[in-house]
Amino acid sequence: MATFVLVHGAWHGAWCWRRVARLLARAGHEVFTPTLTGLAERSHLLTPAVDLDTHILDIVNEMKWQELKGVVLVGHSYGGMVISGVAEKMEKAISSFVMLDAFMPENGQSVVDIWPAAMRDGLLAAERAGATTVPPRAAEAFKVNEKDRAWVDAQCTPQPIKCFLQKLALTGARERLAKKSYIRATAVAIPYFDAGLASARQKGWRTYEVPCGHDVMLDLPERLTEILQEAA
Repeated sequence: MATFVLVHGAWHGAWCWRRVARLLARAGHEVFTPTLTGLAERSHLLTPAVDLDTHILDIVNEMKWQELKGVVLVGHSYGGMVISGVAEKMEKAISSFVMLDAFMPENGQSVVDIWPAAMRDGLLAAERAGATTVPPRAAEAFKVNEKDRAWVDAQCTPQPIKCFLQKLALTGARERLAKKSYIRATAVAIPYFDAGLASARQKGWRTYEVPCGHDVMLDLPERLTEILQEAA
């Protein structure tokens, strides 16, 4: 039996993991799917101050107060930023580290540093104009399967803008972990996730490619469950 902590991406919440969490639990594993501050059922906690550090602390505290050891830590999309920060604080409690179509930050990088220039410029302009959140992107843009698109659009909530702007300080804890995997969803063209996969390969991580949209946990829950158990 393994202990999984599944960290969702921007605009999402624990809801996106329901199918995979059920499959993992049915296989006898312990599964935690914390929702990050200010999102989904915790959207009432949204303030302009919520940033990447807030979300790192969400997961650190989940692991600390649930007394979790030997954790398979999984981060989807923006969750890759979060779990990279968590590794810095909880290295000894993590047995396996999984990036799911996720941002692969290096020391001193923020999400906007990894984004293409046009996206970065758009976000910085919004911040200068006083925006404190980023509205959700349409599920269609991420090639979510057609059956789930309307539901995903209804479930997504605005993301605190500081989460995308805050730079992450990394000292190499992530790279010191023994087991590391990167999973790339190939049905959607996102160059910065291609770069994440290439970086993982270069570093000798185990890598996977899955033929679906960005929300792998919704499009291919059974296949993702298989991969996560392998990664464990």
